[in-house]
Amino acid sequence: MSIFESARAVVSADGGGAIDWDSVADAATSATPPGELALGEDTADAYAADVRDARARIRSVSGLSFDVPETVALHTRHHWVDANVATFRRAFEPMNQQPSRLPGVARTLNTATTAGALVFIARNVLGQYDPLLLADASDAHALYFVHPNIVAVADSLGVQFPRFRRWIAFHEVTHAAEFGAAGWLSDYLETRLRTGVDALADGTIDTAAFEELQVAMTAVEGYAELLMDEAFDGEYDDLRRKLDARRGQRSPIGAVATRLLGLHRKREQYERGREFFAHVAGERGLAGASRVWDDPEYLPTDDELDVPPRWLARVPA
Repeated sequence: MSIFESARAVVSADGGGAIDWDSVADAATSATPPGELALGEDTADAYAADVRDARARIRSVSGLSFDVPETVALHTRHHWVDANVATFRRAFEPMNQQPSRLPGVARTLNTATTAGALVFIARNVLGQYDPLLLADASDAHALYFVHPNIVAVADSLGVQFPRFRRWIAFHEVTHAAEFGAAGWLSDYLETRLRTGVDALADGTIDTAAFEELQVAMTAVEGYAELLMDEAFDGEYDDLRRKLDARRGQRSPIGAVATRLLGLHRKREQYERGREFFAHVAGERGLAGASRVWDDPEYLPTDDELDVPPRWLARVPA
């Protein structure tokens, strides 16, 4: 694996459309060390046990009805890249159907940019609940853990691996709870994602679609933070503090990459959403905060995220 091989994969991008997805996958894996996945049976079983325990605790605390994927996937960084290239390919297919004014140049640049984004995320992502947006209805949702990254981050934070692994499992299962409780959520996100991408393919920007997508994801991340704090069956103050610090402390290059890729918005989603739901739960408890999943009309607006009393005045207890 080398930067040279990654660059060569990008330059070899061919065919029509905006992005050569095969070259994206080749470039991203060439530039990313996969990490070790030589797991003993005990470790693999421990991941599954953490997920089962998280499901039971979250069901008990929240009263939400949901299930988790039948298979828990333990990934290297390369496995994660392959899974997400498939998701990106589905999402951005409309752009590949539009001719480019500078087909060779634009395709190479788009391919390189997308591969670079995947490289950066693959080196940092810990776990992922994937509702498989825009996939065939027969496809099940998925739960991934990027084992090499979890091991590396636990070590860098000075946290015992089993405890940190369990924390990540609880966080991802909270997302499964949200999508399970809100049967409409996948369709809601898919519609806005497809509308936004279709507009980009036509050379325009549908600001409303992307704003609604951003607000919905802020609610998803914020509620997950609230539910995590209620459900996790151990001390977590130090984990929360250390992870918050990690989100805010990047190398200069990492900080630039985070902003260029829009990943700073992920941190804003956590913080803004957490503050909103902390206020709502303080007034109405966890059950009152969970009303957000009863109907898409109960999602907070952008203004309500900053002024929670407006949401409380609008949504019945």
